Amino acid sequence: MTSFKEHATKAADGPEEPKGQVTDAAAASDSGKLTLAEILEIFTAGQLPLRFTAYDGSTSGPPDAQFGLDLKTPRGTTYLATGRGDLGLARAYISGDLEAEGVHPGDPYELLKALSGDLIFKLPSPRVMAQVFRSIGVEHLKPIAPPPLEVPPRWRRVASGLRHSKSRDAEAIHHHYDVSNTFYEWVLGSSMTYTCACYPRHDATLDEAQENKYRLVFEKLRLKPGDRLLDVGCGWGGMVRYAARRGVRALGVTLSHEQTSWAQQAIADEGLGELAEVRYGDYRDLTEGGFDAVSSIGLLEHIGVRNYPSYFEFLQSRLRPGGLLLNHCITRPDNQAKPSTRGFIDRYVFPDGELTGSGRIISEAQDVGFEVLHEENLRHHYALTLRDWCANLVEHWDEAVAEVGLPTAKVWGLYMAGSRLAFESGGIQLHQVLAVKPDGRGGDGDLPLRPWWTP
Repeated sequence: MTSFKEHATKAADGPEEPKGQVTDAAAASDSGKLTLAEILEIFTAGQLPLRFTAYDGSTSGPPDAQFGLDLKTPRGTTYLATGRGDLGLARAYISGDLEAEGVHPGDPYELLKALSGDLIFKLPSPRVMAQVFRSIGVEHLKPIAPPPLEVPPRWRRVASGLRHSKSRDAEAIHHHYDVSNTFYEWVLGSSMTYTCACYPRHDATLDEAQENKYRLVFEKLRLKPGDRLLDVGCGWGGMVRYAARRGVRALGVTLSHEQTSWAQQAIADEGLGELAEVRYGDYRDLTEGGFDAVSSIGLLEHIGVRNYPSYFEFLQSRLRPGGLLLNHCITRPDNQAKPSTRGFIDRYVFPDGELTGSGRIISEAQDVGFEVLHEENLRHHYALTLRDWCANLVEHWDEAVAEVGLPTAKVWGLYMAGSRLAFESGGIQLHQVLAVKPDGRGGDGDLPLRPWWTP
């Protein structure tokens, strides 16, 4: 099959184009209909790092490439042509119209890594773009219904309430966390912990790393037998049970019915009922106060940046003077980017999720009266965590597909592998912020002069 690069060069007058480059002039020199592979080469300037094949018989990229993409249906072309950013690619992949070759769908990390390397998408001239549109056909430029898993765009979600209202937050949490406890057991492992682990060694197991994360949070909060801990957004109760095993009275709250049911059963199975409780509900409805410590592990991403002041004010109101707060959440690497997510993550994974920089988080905590004592970035640990979650999904792929369906399983493989790349590159980070609620005289509960926990 003659590639577009070769085809355009032969048709153009003058010297041959440098190998691996496609210019607008070369593209415009051929007034015929472009193949799908030729169109892709226009947008990638002939630098596609993997093999591409399409249902129209065209191919592009190195013939001996380890990884590839196979566009199988015209519907896939419509998804790619009408989806903004990564949304079109995700739609085509999840629906089965675009297949990844050379990787397992439970962990397409290596293919995504190849795509994210030196690949640069270039917008061609208006003349060439018009030729691309003619070649694709007007029927593929009209949006069609997305895969059933996709939630509506944000402006259409008002039917379930304003963003970050209690009703809409409950619906967002239900979408992500009420997939299937059995599915989560296969992906997360025995710890049932869906937050960044902390690896004491590079060769540590996932369970070791999650236990070490809970140990780190416990020690940072200076918890001891008889203390009271509030864990907001408690997931399946991992932190609650860890604290209760050490004599701490721990209360967790979650908006997921599935998490609540699983955690309550785990508490009963371990005989921790006198010390541990996991409650279904919105953290904003809690009336108890006077806690010695509050842990928030993976909740702030769901709060909404504009709600940070009320969030930190509420947590502060639950603490006794001198009480400690540990906030653990995903962040952006700067404080300038808009605090919102779009595309694939928003429509398939975390509806209404919002991220911002650690500086913004620290400022908001300070502005309500918290004294920030320490913060650290664990992004490399999250990359390792996602690596291990993907490995679990691959190992249990057949069972996972039987449990939740192929499209959902593919969403999770794509989401976790892509997130691993983002943490490795620093595109997103994971920060723990430790703060204290001072008493009226500026006292901090007689904290030690230096950090009192083991890293």
